[in-house]
Amino acid sequence: MEPAATAFPPSGPMPDDAPDPDFDGIKYREMPHSIEAEQALLGAVLVNNEAYDKVSEFLSPDHFYEPLHARIFEAVAQLVVGGHLATPVTLKAYFDHDSALADVGGPAYLARLAAAAVATPHAKDYGRAIYDLAVRRELIRLGEDIQVTAEDSPIDLPPSQQIENAESSLYNLAEKGRYEGGFMPFKSSLTTALDMAAAAYQREGKLSGLSTGLRDLDGKLGGLQNSDLIILAGRPSMGKTALATNIAFNAAKAYQKQIDDNGREVVSDGGVVAFFSLEMSAEQLATRLLAEHSGISSEKIRRGEITADEFGQLREATEMLQSIPLFIDHTGGIGIATLAARARRLKRQQGLQLIVVDYLQLVTSSGKNQDNRVQEVTAITTGLKALAKELNVPILALSQLSRQVEQREDKRPQLSDLRESGSIEQDADVVMFVYREEYYLLRAEPSADSPEHLAWQDKCNQVFGKAEVIVGKQRHGPTGRVELQFQAELTRFGDLDHFHQSYEGP
Repeated sequence: MEPAATAFPPSGPMPDDAPDPDFDGIKYREMPHSIEAEQALLGAVLVNNEAYDKVSEFLSPDHFYEPLHARIFEAVAQLVVGGHLATPVTLKAYFDHDSALADVGGPAYLARLAAAAVATPHAKDYGRAIYDLAVRRELIRLGEDIQVTAEDSPIDLPPSQQIENAESSLYNLAEKGRYEGGFMPFKSSLTTALDMAAAAYQREGKLSGLSTGLRDLDGKLGGLQNSDLIILAGRPSMGKTALATNIAFNAAKAYQKQIDDNGREVVSDGGVVAFFSLEMSAEQLATRLLAEHSGISSEKIRRGEITADEFGQLREATEMLQSIPLFIDHTGGIGIATLAARARRLKRQQGLQLIVVDYLQLVTSSGKNQDNRVQEVTAITTGLKALAKELNVPILALSQLSRQVEQREDKRPQLSDLRESGSIEQDADVVMFVYREEYYLLRAEPSADSPEHLAWQDKCNQVFGKAEVIVGKQRHGPTGRVELQFQAELTRFGDLDHFHQSYEGP
């Protein structure tokens, strides 16, 4: 983009390429900037205030290199936003006592800006040029900060934390004043919706989202939808982690790519999965997956009570599991900012189609919220929802339930049972509960010689190996219950078809 043609006398700010007689031709490093572009844009805004609307979404006074230009742009913003006309005449009162403006000719400088204005249709291009130069200056500052911190690193700031801080700063810089965003034509949204429907029509499972690998659950949800925050809640021992692990594995196992019509490589099924395990170690999760896919209980695996044939099964399951794109981060007490930074890094390096967080209440927020648990959980759920939208992937976050569930006769959970339920329920697109009646029945066995024992045995036979997933909230679909098979010894969920085992007692 060519700079605007300007004809400013020596009373204006020094042009970029003008020699400074005080330095006698000695060159020194300057931050990237363009005084001419700033003058041209300000002139366009003063001539036609509609030019301000073209740049106000991404440009702020901080992006101007010349401090006087920043103050002029800020004054223009105050007038335009307040519904007033911004011209050299109306701006004059804002700068009666501004010594910097007086040094360049006073109010006459505002008139010269207007006289050298770029055409309004080009205002956005000049605004982007100013913004890009400001980003380059900030990148230089960040680089210098990183160097200084690395050279003189405090004892309590390890290199890994410095890297995460740098990533966070870079991300904040990228998000501050992005060109994208704002309104889009409704026809664009319609096209996107039609593409989603076409993909679901062509897919074997007829799903618009990422398959959970569980047919009946997919039927209720339509798969896990991109940009959705999905909460999976339940009381201890209900199988939250087991179900989340099953879903994560099913998605990673189904991972496939294909070449689209434009010659680009795209994911056609399944996906790369990031699993943040804040409670269990990566080894414990791996043991669960080995149990599920070898058919050998995790207890036998941990104790080493396996036969030679079973060891062969374990080796085959290990070889299969090694090939799937499932990535586990078992950092305890991870902060929401660190979690987001690591998810962004994984998407950049490997791609990413699903994030699982086990579990929500173990994530930490910024220090200012840690004294108020409700505010902290609000910051975490808001951050997870924003991350789901930013990366355009579903996030499955596990959550605890309050003890009030145990006080009711019907212990099926409901939305009000969520801990710090206000923010979780509000931010979530889908809220699901895992419930196993079998768990409660086995802990309420009557005396063996009592009349109630036979009825209890019959009830155990009805619910043995069964679990319910209760969809309590879904923004774009129905609520209701889905029955699944659950094999406790293998921590494995599956579809309920042809499952006829009976409870045989302890």
